[in-house]
Amino acid sequence: MSQAVESRTRIKSERYESGVIPYAKMGYWDPDYAIKETDLLALFRCTPQPGVDPVEAAAALAGESSTATWTVVWTDLLTACDLYRAKAYRVDPVPSASDTYFCYVAYDIDLFEEGSLANLTASIIGNIFGFKAVKALRLEDMRFPYALLKTFQGPATGLIVERERCEYLLRFKENLKEGKIKSNFLVEVLMSRKMETFVSKFGLD
Repeated sequence: MSQAVESRTRIKSERYESGVIPYAKMGYWDPDYAIKETDLLALFRCTPQPGVDPVEAAAALAGESSTATWTVVWTDLLTACDLYRAKAYRVDPVPSASDTYFCYVAYDIDLFEEGSLANLTASIIGNIFGFKAVKALRLEDMRFPYALLKTFQGPATGLIVERERCEYLLRFKENLKEGKIKSNFLVEVLMSRKMETFVSKFGLD
Protein backbone atom coordinates (compact mmCIF):
# COMPACT_ATOMS: atom_id res chain seq x y z
CA MET A 1 0.00 0.00 0.00
CA SER A 2 1.41 3.35 -0.96
CA GLN A 3 1.95 6.11 1.58
CA ALA A 4 -0.68 8.28 -0.07
CA VAL A 5 -3.40 5.64 0.25
CA GLU A 6 -2.37 4.81 3.80
CA SER A 7 -2.54 8.45 4.81
CA ARG A 8 -6.02 8.73 3.33
CA THR A 9 -7.40 5.63 5.07
CA ARG A 10 -5.72 6.15 8.46
CA ILE A 11 -8.10 7.69 11.00
CA LYS A 12 -5.83 10.16 12.77
CA SER A 13 -8.04 11.56 15.47
CA GLU A 14 -8.08 11.56 19.25
CA ARG A 15 -11.67 10.41 18.97
CA TYR A 16 -10.52 6.98 17.75
CA GLU A 17 -7.40 6.46 19.87
CA SER A 18 -7.28 3.66 22.43
CA GLY A 19 -8.27 4.32 26.02
CA VAL A 20 -11.22 5.93 27.74
CA ILE A 21 -12.28 9.34 26.44
CA PRO A 22 -14.83 11.48 28.29
CA TYR A 23 -18.12 11.77 26.47
CA ALA A 24 -17.93 15.54 26.56
CA LYS A 25 -14.67 15.45 24.59
CA MET A 26 -16.12 12.99 22.08
CA GLY A 27 -18.51 15.63 20.77
CA TYR A 28 -21.65 14.86 22.77
CA TRP A 29 -21.54 18.12 24.76
CA ASP A 30 -22.00 21.43 22.98
CA PRO A 31 -23.29 24.34 25.08
CA ASP A 32 -23.36 26.56 21.97
CA TYR A 33 -25.44 24.15 19.92
CA ALA A 34 -28.06 25.88 17.76
CA ILE A 35 -31.30 23.92 17.94
CA LYS A 36 -32.88 23.19 14.55
CA GLU A 37 -36.59 22.91 13.85
CA THR A 38 -36.04 19.32 12.73
CA ASP A 39 -34.30 18.29 15.97
CA LEU A 40 -36.01 15.98 18.41
CA LEU A 41 -35.49 17.34 21.92
CA ALA A 42 -35.48 15.24 25.08
CA LEU A 43 -35.44 16.42 28.67
CA PHE A 44 -34.00 14.03 31.26
CA ARG A 45 -34.04 14.32 35.03
CA CYS A 46 -30.70 12.84 36.00
CA THR A 47 -28.96 12.07 39.28
CA PRO A 48 -25.30 11.30 38.51
CA GLN A 49 -23.30 8.83 40.50
CA PRO A 50 -21.12 10.38 43.23
CA GLY A 51 -18.05 11.90 41.63
CA VAL A 52 -19.56 12.14 38.14
CA ASP A 53 -19.76 15.65 36.71
CA PRO A 54 -23.32 16.56 35.60
CA VAL A 55 -22.05 17.80 32.24
CA GLU A 56 -20.29 14.50 31.68
CA ALA A 57 -23.44 12.64 32.73
CA ALA A 58 -25.51 14.62 30.22
CA ALA A 59 -22.96 13.97 27.49
CA ALA A 60 -22.99 10.29 28.40
CA LEU A 61 -26.78 10.19 28.02
CA ALA A 62 -26.51 11.82 24.61
CA GLY A 63 -23.78 9.45 23.54
CA GLU A 64 -25.28 6.19 24.75
CA SER A 65 -28.63 7.05 23.19
CA SER A 66 -27.15 7.88 19.79
CA THR A 67 -23.76 6.79 18.41
CA ALA A 68 -21.41 6.08 21.33
CA THR A 69 -21.99 2.34 21.00
CA TRP A 70 -21.09 2.27 17.32
CA THR A 71 -18.06 0.18 16.44
CA VAL A 72 -15.16 1.98 14.77
CA VAL A 73 -14.64 0.55 11.29
CA TRP A 74 -13.10 1.83 8.10
CA THR A 75 -16.51 2.96 6.80
CA ASP A 76 -16.40 5.77 9.37
CA LEU A 77 -14.58 7.63 6.64
CA LEU A 78 -17.74 7.35 4.53
CA THR A 79 -20.28 8.23 7.24
CA ALA A 80 -20.94 11.67 8.61
CA CYS A 81 -20.93 10.55 12.23
CA ASP A 82 -21.22 14.11 13.52
CA LEU A 83 -24.64 14.31 11.88
CA TYR A 84 -25.97 11.36 13.87
CA ARG A 85 -24.28 12.30 17.13
CA ALA A 86 -26.74 13.62 19.75
CA LYS A 87 -25.82 16.86 21.49
CA ALA A 88 -26.31 17.61 25.17
CA TYR A 89 -26.51 21.38 25.20
CA ARG A 90 -27.83 22.41 28.60
CA VAL A 91 -27.71 21.25 32.22
CA ASP A 92 -29.79 22.91 34.94
CA PRO A 93 -29.99 21.91 38.62
CA VAL A 94 -33.41 20.82 39.85
CA PRO A 95 -34.52 23.36 42.48
CA SER A 96 -36.37 20.85 44.65
CA ALA A 97 -33.70 18.14 44.71
CA SER A 98 -30.00 18.17 45.47
CA ASP A 99 -27.52 16.49 43.13
CA THR A 100 -30.27 16.18 40.49
CA TYR A 101 -30.17 17.96 37.14
CA PHE A 102 -32.28 18.60 34.09
CA CYS A 103 -30.31 17.48 31.03
CA TYR A 104 -31.34 18.73 27.61
CA VAL A 105 -30.39 16.60 24.61
CA ALA A 106 -30.98 17.26 20.90
CA TYR A 107 -31.19 14.49 18.31
CA ASP A 108 -30.96 15.02 14.59
CA ILE A 109 -33.98 13.74 12.68
CA ASP A 110 -31.77 11.60 10.43
CA LEU A 111 -30.89 9.42 13.41
CA PHE A 112 -34.36 7.84 13.40
CA GLU A 113 -36.30 5.68 11.00
CA GLU A 114 -39.32 7.32 9.43
CA GLY A 115 -42.67 6.34 10.89
CA SER A 116 -41.23 3.98 13.50
CA LEU A 117 -42.00 4.72 17.12
CA ALA A 118 -40.27 1.50 18.15
CA ASN A 119 -37.02 2.63 16.53
CA LEU A 120 -37.27 6.05 18.16
CA THR A 121 -37.91 4.77 21.68
CA ALA A 122 -35.29 2.06 21.36
CA SER A 123 -32.73 4.67 20.41
CA ILE A 124 -33.52 7.19 23.13
CA ILE A 125 -34.57 5.03 26.08
CA GLY A 126 -33.31 1.63 24.97
CA ASN A 127 -30.34 1.09 27.27
CA ILE A 128 -29.56 4.31 29.13
CA PHE A 129 -31.79 3.62 32.12
CA GLY A 130 -29.36 0.96 33.29
CA PHE A 131 -26.38 3.23 32.66
CA LYS A 132 -23.80 3.03 35.44
CA ALA A 133 -22.80 6.68 35.23
CA VAL A 134 -26.18 7.78 36.58
CA LYS A 135 -27.80 6.89 39.88
CA ALA A 136 -31.33 7.76 38.82
CA LEU A 137 -32.81 8.79 35.49
CA ARG A 138 -36.21 9.84 34.21
CA LEU A 139 -37.40 11.02 30.82
CA GLU A 140 -39.43 14.11 31.65
CA ASP A 141 -40.49 15.46 28.27
CA MET A 142 -39.89 15.27 24.53
CA ARG A 143 -40.47 17.59 21.59
CA PHE A 144 -41.15 15.90 18.28
CA PRO A 145 -40.39 17.91 15.15
CA TYR A 146 -43.23 18.40 12.72
CA ALA A 147 -41.18 16.83 9.93
CA LEU A 148 -40.92 13.58 11.92
CA LEU A 149 -44.59 13.55 12.92
CA LYS A 150 -45.58 13.76 9.26
CA THR A 151 -43.88 10.41 8.59
CA PHE A 152 -46.37 8.59 10.83
CA GLN A 153 -49.36 7.47 8.78
CA GLY A 154 -51.71 7.10 11.75
CA PRO A 155 -54.15 4.27 12.41
CA ALA A 156 -55.43 2.06 9.62
CA THR A 157 -59.00 3.19 10.30
CA GLY A 158 -60.63 6.40 11.41
CA LEU A 159 -62.41 7.34 14.60
CA ILE A 160 -65.84 6.22 13.32
CA VAL A 161 -64.65 2.68 12.64
CA GLU A 162 -62.94 2.48 16.02
CA ARG A 163 -66.17 3.55 17.75
CA GLU A 164 -68.11 0.92 15.83
CA ARG A 165 -65.64 -1.71 16.95
CA CYS A 166 -66.10 -0.64 20.56
CA GLU A 167 -69.87 -0.91 20.18
CA TYR A 168 -69.49 -4.39 18.71
CA LEU A 169 -67.33 -5.47 21.63
CA LEU A 170 -69.80 -4.09 24.18
CA ARG A 171 -72.68 -5.94 22.56
CA PHE A 172 -70.49 -9.01 22.35
CA LYS A 173 -69.87 -8.77 26.09
CA GLU A 174 -73.60 -8.49 26.81
CA ASN A 175 -74.37 -11.54 24.67
CA LEU A 176 -71.58 -13.45 26.39
CA LYS A 177 -73.06 -12.70 29.81
CA GLU A 178 -76.51 -13.83 28.68
CA GLY A 179 -75.10 -17.12 27.46
CA LYS A 180 -75.82 -16.50 23.78
CA ILE A 181 -72.15 -16.93 22.89
CA LYS A 182 -69.94 -19.83 23.87
CA SER A 183 -66.59 -19.06 25.45
CA ASN A 184 -64.66 -21.04 22.83
CA PHE A 185 -66.08 -18.73 20.14
CA LEU A 186 -64.76 -15.78 22.12
CA VAL A 187 -61.28 -17.27 21.96
CA GLU A 188 -61.71 -17.92 18.25
CA VAL A 189 -62.67 -14.30 17.59
CA LEU A 190 -59.83 -12.93 19.67
CA MET A 191 -57.29 -15.21 18.05
CA SER A 192 -58.43 -14.72 14.46
CA ARG A 193 -59.53 -11.11 14.95
CA LYS A 194 -62.14 -11.58 12.24
CA MET A 195 -64.72 -9.05 13.28
CA GLU A 196 -66.71 -9.66 10.10
CA THR A 197 -67.48 -13.21 11.23
CA PHE A 198 -68.70 -11.96 14.56
CA VAL A 199 -70.86 -9.23 13.03
CA SER A 200 -72.49 -11.45 10.41
CA LYS A 201 -73.14 -14.34 12.81
CA PHE A 202 -74.93 -12.29 15.44
CA GLY A 203 -76.61 -9.78 13.18
CA LEU A 204 -74.88 -6.71 14.50
CA ASP A 205 -74.43 -5.05 11.14
